[in-house]
Amino acid sequence: MSNFFRESRLFLLCLVLLGFLISAFFWSLSIGTVKLPLEKIYLAVVEQLLTNTPIESMDKGPIHDIVWLLRLPRIVLSAIVGCGLATCGVIMQAIVKNPLADPYILGISSGASLGATSAILLGIGMNFGENFIGICAFIGAFAISLAVLFISNLGGRSNSMKLLLAGMALSAVCGAFSSFIVYFANNKEGMQTISYWMMGSFAGARWNNIFVIAPIVIFSVFFFWSQSRILNLMLLGDESALTLGTDLHIYRQIYLLISSLIVGFVVYSAGMIGFVGLIVPHVVRMLVGTDHKKLLPVAALTGAIFLVIADGLCRIIIPRTELPIGILISLIGAPCFVYLMIKRSYGFGGN
Repeated sequence: MSNFFRESRLFLLCLVLLGFLISAFFWSLSIGTVKLPLEKIYLAVVEQLLTNTPIESMDKGPIHDIVWLLRLPRIVLSAIVGCGLATCGVIMQAIVKNPLADPYILGISSGASLGATSAILLGIGMNFGENFIGICAFIGAFAISLAVLFISNLGGRSNSMKLLLAGMALSAVCGAFSSFIVYFANNKEGMQTISYWMMGSFAGARWNNIFVIAPIVIFSVFFFWSQSRILNLMLLGDESALTLGTDLHIYRQIYLLISSLIVGFVVYSAGMIGFVGLIVPHVVRMLVGTDHKKLLPVAALTGAIFLVIADGLCRIIIPRTELPIGILISLIGAPCFVYLMIKRSYGFGGN
C-alpha cells in the first residue's frame, strides 16, 4: 500500500509539472515583439493539429506563421534541451558520484568548444552545410567522450574517479588547443561568433532538427528511468554494488556514451548552454530525495519548464533585443540555488 501511495504521489507531481509546462508554452507563445492573445494562439494551434496541410503553407495568415514557424519551434526545442540537460546532469552526478558534476564536467564542453572554434576560425567542416558549426561541435563532444572512456580504461578498469580525472585532463587539453587557434587566427568577427555561440540560443530552431533530436532525448530519458536501480547503486559505490551482485563498470560506460550523445545533439542545435545540468538535479533532489525513480522524471520536466521560461524572458527583458540565454540562466539559477541550499537540509549519494 505504501508503494502505491508513493507512486501515486509521483504520478500526481508529474501531472502538475506537465500542467506547468503547458502553461509555460502558451505564455511563451503570447510574448515577444508582437503580443498575441491566448484565444488566437489556441485557435492557431488547434487548427494546424486538426488539418493535414504542411506547417510551411503560406496561406494561413500571420498569426499561424508567428506561432508555428517562429515561436513554437524554439519553445519546443528549449523544452527538449532543458529535459535533456537536466537528465544528463542527474546521470553524470551518479556516474562520477560527485555533486558538482554536470553534462560538461567530463570534457564534453571543451570538446564541443574545440569543434566549434575549429569550424569558425579554420573553416573545418564547411562541406557539412550551413549547420557545420553545430555539427563540428557535436563531433568534438562525442569524440572527447570516447577518449575519456579509452583513457579511463588504461592500466585497469575505469571507475568514477578515473573518469573524472580523465575528463579534467582532456578538458584542459581541448581548452589549450582552442586558445591556440584563437590566438593565431586573429579574426575579430570569428571571435565574436564564438563568444555568441558559447552563450547559447534557440533562435535557429527548425522543425526538421527537432524531429531528430526529440525522439533521442525522450527515449534516453525513459531508458535512464528504467535504470533507476543501477543509478541508485552508483551512489553507494562500486564495493557496495558488488556485494549486491552488480558490476557497475559496463553500466557506467553505456550511460556516459548515451549522455554524451544527448549533449552532442543539444550543442548542435542550441550552442553551449551550461548550468542547467548542475542546478536542476540539485533543486529537484532537495524536493524529492535521491531515489532516481522519482528524481529522473521530475528533473526532466523541471528542466524543460526552466528553459522554456528562461527563453521567454530572454525575448522580453531587453526590448527589440534577445539576451543570450546562458547569461540569464546564470543570473537566475545561482541565487535560487544558494537560497535553497540555505533553507533546506540536503544530502547526496548514500546519505
